[in-house]
Amino acid sequence: MFSLIWCEKNSSALRHPPAWRCAASCSNPPRHLDILQRMSLQKPWLRRAGGCAGACGRELVPLGPEAQPQIGQLDRNCSFRMRKGRGRTSRIRRRKLFRSSVSRGVNESYKPEFIELKKWLKDRKFEDTNLIPACFPGTGRGLMSKTSLREGQMIISLPESCLLTTDTVIRSYLGTYIAKWQPPPSPLLALCTFLVSEKHAGDQSLWKPYLEILPKAYTCPVCLEPEVVNLFPKPLKAKAEEQRAHVQGFFSSSRDFFSSLQPLFSEAVESIFSYSALLWAWCTVNTRAVYVKHRQEQCFSREPNTCALAPYLDLLNHSPHVQVKAAFNEETRCYEIRTASGCRKHEEVFICYGPHDNQRLLLEYGFVSIQNPHACVYVSEDILVKYLPLTDKQMNKKISILKDHDFIENLTFGWDGPSWRLRTALKLLCLEAEEL
Repeated sequence: MFSLIWCEKNSSALRHPPAWRCAASCSNPPRHLDILQRMSLQKPWLRRAGGCAGACGRELVPLGPEAQPQIGQLDRNCSFRMRKGRGRTSRIRRRKLFRSSVSRGVNESYKPEFIELKKWLKDRKFEDTNLIPACFPGTGRGLMSKTSLREGQMIISLPESCLLTTDTVIRSYLGTYIAKWQPPPSPLLALCTFLVSEKHAGDQSLWKPYLEILPKAYTCPVCLEPEVVNLFPKPLKAKAEEQRAHVQGFFSSSRDFFSSLQPLFSEAVESIFSYSALLWAWCTVNTRAVYVKHRQEQCFSREPNTCALAPYLDLLNHSPHVQVKAAFNEETRCYEIRTASGCRKHEEVFICYGPHDNQRLLLEYGFVSIQNPHACVYVSEDILVKYLPLTDKQMNKKISILKDHDFIENLTFGWDGPSWRLRTALKLLCLEAEEL
């Protein structure tokens, strides 16, 4: 095929394209440089190659005027080859590839920690054929579909033997100490204590493959520096400070229980069960646990015993735009997730943590969701009264009524306008004295 690439200094060749033949008069048909008018002025990269298209490789010479083809006409034997990747089809393919690459992840199943996790799960009678670990732009580490998933298809079915629950803790070396401790510890404290002690055990831990893939640090507000929390909006800042006080109180009230575990360790328990270690364990349970209802054990306090850590399954990220059915199946004794919508091959598979706004997502899970349909703005008390008449002598009484009926918090303004709670609060604040 005769390749044509034009970059002549004189552009008149486009208006009067010459034809060429082989100087050796070989059997190859004449070639010419007639570029289609619709291509010529828009393709400045075209230029003529300088040799015969045949095997002789001799120089090409111009044909006489009588052999010149008419302007805009191509010789039947002439053919063109466009530079690879310059055509319309290539552009369409590149656009499709770019759109797919935005949501396509990078396979991470080859990494040692995931190889060990797969072996560990296989020993516990679990093998996954639908999903693989991957890293995605925007969401980070997650699970990618190996095949197309249909609506209603089972995404994952994790056996009970893979779940880390309070039953796991009771059957462990901690069970004796939990059973005799008074007052009974909470289920949350049992799970946190087990996580810290197993992490301290290192290579000796039976749960090491799972512990290795857990985050080393979390981005929940309770883990952030006070200087960062001070930059939050007032409602979020107040919730973050409340959360921090709760975790600090949890740690202080648990120190005596930690001291009772000293016979299990050669090191001082104060260095093992430090505040940072307990904070990591608390965030692990708070951000990754799934709901599994357990029978109420006498060795635990009356707090709900509904948390379970689900290795591998907890790699699934949140999206407010998907719907799934997730629950523990009492018949199969597996925690099962079914998708309510399809998913294409090599796309990230999401689940929904619940209809949470971004403040709730940040507080509980340490992230916010882009284009969250549940997103809203929280209205604080000072903003609530800022634009009301300062001459209202009943303002303090109105605020007191709102506080007594728990209408001073969780006042929001969402995509569909002010919430019912916000409208009710504003209606009360705007009442005249005789109406109040």
